[in-house]
Amino acid sequence: MTDGEKRLLIKIFGIVQGVGFRPFVATVARDRGIRGTVCNRGSYVEIRALGDEESMGLFLGDLREKAPDRSVILKLKTRDMDEEEIPEGSCGPIDPGDPDRGFHIIESRKDQGLVFVSPDIATCPQCESELFDPKDRRYLHPFINCTACGPRLTILDSMPYDRERTSMGEFPMCPDCSYEYTHQSTRRYHAQPVCCNECGPELYILGEHGEQLCRGNREPIIRARQVIRQGGILAVKGIGGFHLCCDARDEAAVQRLRRLKHRDAKPFAVMMRDLDTVARECLFTPEEEGLLTGPQKPILLLEKKKGGLVVPAAAPGNPNIGVMLPYAPVQMLLFKYPDGEDMTDVLIMTSGNPSGAPITMDDQEAVKFLAPLCDQILSNNRKIRIRADDTVMSFYVGRPYMIRRSRGYAPLPVIMPSEIHHSVLAVGGELKNTFCLAKEDMYYMSPYIGDMADIRSIRALEAAVERMKRLLEIEPEAVVCDLHPGYHTGEVGEKLARETGEGLQLLKVQHHYAHVASCMAENEYTDNVIGVSFDGTGYGTDDTIWGGEFMIADFDGFRRIGSITPFIHAGGDVASREGWRIAASMGPDLAEDLDLGDGPGRRAIAMMTKNNINAIKSTSCGRLFDAVSAVLGICQRSTFEGQASMALQFQGEKARSSAQAALLAEECRKYLEETGGLLRITETDEPEGPQEFFQLRTDALFRWIGEKVLAETSQSGGLAEEMKGSLGFVFHRLLAEMTIDGCLRARESTGLNTIALSGGVMQNLLLVEMLDSGLKSEGFRVLLHSQVPPNDGGIALGQAAIAMYRLEEQDRISDK
Repeated sequence: MTDGEKRLLIKIFGIVQGVGFRPFVATVARDRGIRGTVCNRGSYVEIRALGDEESMGLFLGDLREKAPDRSVILKLKTRDMDEEEIPEGSCGPIDPGDPDRGFHIIESRKDQGLVFVSPDIATCPQCESELFDPKDRRYLHPFINCTACGPRLTILDSMPYDRERTSMGEFPMCPDCSYEYTHQSTRRYHAQPVCCNECGPELYILGEHGEQLCRGNREPIIRARQVIRQGGILAVKGIGGFHLCCDARDEAAVQRLRRLKHRDAKPFAVMMRDLDTVARECLFTPEEEGLLTGPQKPILLLEKKKGGLVVPAAAPGNPNIGVMLPYAPVQMLLFKYPDGEDMTDVLIMTSGNPSGAPITMDDQEAVKFLAPLCDQILSNNRKIRIRADDTVMSFYVGRPYMIRRSRGYAPLPVIMPSEIHHSVLAVGGELKNTFCLAKEDMYYMSPYIGDMADIRSIRALEAAVERMKRLLEIEPEAVVCDLHPGYHTGEVGEKLARETGEGLQLLKVQHHYAHVASCMAENEYTDNVIGVSFDGTGYGTDDTIWGGEFMIADFDGFRRIGSITPFIHAGGDVASREGWRIAASMGPDLAEDLDLGDGPGRRAIAMMTKNNINAIKSTSCGRLFDAVSAVLGICQRSTFEGQASMALQFQGEKARSSAQAALLAEECRKYLEETGGLLRITETDEPEGPQEFFQLRTDALFRWIGEKVLAETSQSGGLAEEMKGSLGFVFHRLLAEMTIDGCLRARESTGLNTIALSGGVMQNLLLVEMLDSGLKSEGFRVLLHSQVPPNDGGIALGQAAIAMYRLEEQDRISDK
């Protein structure tokens, strides 16, 4: 080994198979004078590289900065190679006669026990160009794909990933496709879904009894486009399930879809024909453009422009709209088929499912559940093996901020810094369910399943678990679920633990601890943190409802150190949907004076609270948001989860730069400081003795806002919109300041300086921005979510990480 020479073993995880990654590595290695090899190892690409220190640094930079367009690097691990790991012939100078210049692509070798399953990849630009090229043999082919794009996870039956083990095994290749599949010089070498108009799947229109009314790759598209043009609703089968779609410029069509789907106000996603259409309708940054046009093509929440053509009913009362570009050939054909007819360039494209059920994935389900909701069903005979709804994300400080992780991302693993030689299944949350299978350092999160209140979602969860276990070759040693005794996911966990095998452990994890652990795992942070988990509701270890929690946590355990001020949650699940009921519990006199809800309802709340009937102590931050939203007259009743809180956030955002809001925030802060401060310090009885416990004085904040509303309404007969926004901003600002004060208190007593922010309330980017900037100004390191949702769609990751550490701790105890 020469002085200054580096010898590195590099492992690259992500979408790095089937996207030209190995040839790319070889090219940049040769350009930098690096010697060695590259190969696929199943779940990652392995590089063994030798070169001087400067060249190696440039090479590592090239790997990240110049990677192929369709690739996604999740993690790059490096370590020095041992002597026996150095590729034969790599130590000496480069042979001038070597055509590979000392760097070779070698045969792939799969690591035992490590599995890579690619997510589905959006249609690439080359395939889109061929799709609309009359001279190309795949002209207008609704299933065009290549090595770099197309369905992956959703057509896979079992590993290894070969055609006969996918849905495409039912479609023998024609001679031309077979040639492309078997010749390395083509764009479709070993592209398992490869097909054409001669040998691939076909589209058809489904009748109300499941009969095929017309079949082929031309007439069904023409009929489907006609339905949309005439103001109708179309169900269309995509990559991971069916969508319901209609013209997003047609108010009547969109309102009809809302009525049929029983979806009064929850925003619909809008698919836009191309980037020019997005630019007409929305504001976006270069980073957001890259995500819109990239290999995943998620739904991205973008700010609406004034004067756009998308009707208000698409996202009523919302300054943003969920936008995606077409990612499957059939969607591109709906927009641009050459039938001589004009076509809208914006389509509502919402999940094809009845309210509360998982996305529909086959013809039988479509006829049963979607036929009553639409005018026509456009399907095809390529089977979907696992449901994969669309991914939804926002953007924060130039990075993705995940809301729903599914198509295009699942089942890419989250990779932890250390290997634990165990395997677990975490069944996830009751709402926004995803599950997680973990083995060693790989944590594979599933596509989005849905809410577990519907038996169809429970069955979809069970079926997806079995398929993913088979695909990933993971037999869990333990099943982990939420602590809540009434969750359906707990029942599923208990059932799986019973049925999977004798001795399989069932572990239970507190909900908000799992949220914090999820944030830690995503950030590869394994030391103690000050965890802040603001959420809707979760079952606490003291048999009350939690949801506004502070804790000292690592993967071995947690200690609760603070919360928002408890209140009485009276009225059960109805109160979770109707924020005025929470407001009536927190301030019965305010509710009476502001005439919130109705008289009989307020009296019922008072009776339940007084007699402790259907009433429980709660520290839910989500319900606090709902109560403030109701008091401000913004939203008293929610028709979908988070509606009242979102509306409160939007009002607060309007007042970001308002002088009135700034003055009111100062006034509120002064009031709180003069009446006891931002925190209330108490004690809790613990086995080791009394422990300090702090409460944010959210009760006083709620009271101050309510008194302001009363004063304004008594003077002017109502609350002006500007004042709603200003008070909404004050609530966010003071909640953030209280939270920062709580973190400072925790640092003072523990010496910890790292904060993990998680929970469903942390989808609120106004609050996240205030917390992030405020905590950093106090010198804290802040861990935030990005690729994993802060909401219940991310807790399976936290559950899995905690369970893996528990199993490792059991090993340590048994070894003593």
